[in-house]
Amino acid sequence: MSGVLNIFVVSPDTRSERRIEPYWTVQELKDKLEVITGIPSSNQRISLLESEGNQNALAQLSENSRELSEYGLRDWQVLKVEDTNPSVSFTGQLSDVSQVEKFELSDVEYAKRQDSVLAYKKRNRVGRFTETEEEGIQPPMAIDIPIGARCEVESAEPGLSKRGTVRYIGQTNFSKGTWVGIEYDEPIGKNNGSVQGERYFECRQKYGVFVRPEKVRVGDYPVEEISLDDEEM
Repeated sequence: MSGVLNIFVVSPDTRSERRIEPYWTVQELKDKLEVITGIPSSNQRISLLESEGNQNALAQLSENSRELSEYGLRDWQVLKVEDTNPSVSFTGQLSDVSQVEKFELSDVEYAKRQDSVLAYKKRNRVGRFTETEEEGIQPPMAIDIPIGARCEVESAEPGLSKRGTVRYIGQTNFSKGTWVGIEYDEPIGKNNGSVQGERYFECRQKYGVFVRPEKVRVGDYPVEEISLDDEEM
């Protein structure tokens, strides 16, 4: 048997993947595993397993003078290393937390600490602290704009009347705050009642728009007739 083997090595405190040479003797293997597992070579009991899920030992590597090739090792098998005298090397105690005194804080004490994850989130406005506790989250403003009402939208262009019908009022996924969805009388909008794949109301393409409530005036605004005489063509 020749060639380097890839083997898993497990012990009470370690688990690792190792490359070993088949010509090593068991004693040479133990000497190398002492550094890895912390178990003195003289206290090691090594079992060869097919896998970690199968704890039935295929062989015990107990004869220090024999070469590993004599045990028929294959890639990705497992060498389970046990400590026959754990009281000397403290094997297993590194991963045993049952005797460790727990450090506990009350919720009030934890909230006072400045080196905690909670403090970090507050400082950087992460998660639920996007709005700080001092600022608070403002409740939705009261809006007297009925669904279905006729309206006119404030325009920056002189003489342009942007009239339509209110189709939606509320929160959206594309931006914070309250938005008013309007179906214009003419194709001067930006969408069809949906934004970024989320539908809020139905209308034809380019007839829909979302604006802030303060830009909307509700009233008896009739639909303006579009003149098609020769002077306006």
